[in-house]
Amino acid sequence: MDKLEVFTDGGARNNPGPAALGVVIGNKEYSQYLGEATNNEAEYQAIIFALKKSKQLLGKEKLANTKIIINSDSELVVKQLNGQYKILEPELGKLFITVWNLRLDFPNLVFNLIPREENKRADRLVNEALDGRLNSLF
Repeated sequence: MDKLEVFTDGGARNNPGPAALGVVIGNKEYSQYLGEATNNEAEYQAIIFALKKSKQLLGKEKLANTKIIINSDSELVVKQLNGQYKILEPELGKLFITVWNLRLDFPNLVFNLIPREENKRADRLVNEALDGRLNSLF
């Protein structure tokens, strides 16, 4: 079975505030400005983006034979997705359901909590998206 490591990060300046996501899939990097959101909402949006992009890159057939490891430094989001933490905020509940529905196409999906130090590329992408967006406003 093939294995694909994906690194995701989301962040907001002020909480809530301007938010962005960063995703690293193999050697490809993606970032996106999200507008106003909380840190946790941005973390979920990064995972949603990563799942959609992984499916697009691999295709449904290859996806069935690939172990996808979603690495995130968000303890709250990873533990919610792994059923260890309850979801108390309604907005996070909606995002959780989106991930839950997307994961139906991923028979070998793992959500893995990693230290921040191991997520520097995705974190850099978040900050670049925020810096670029915020600088363009002035």
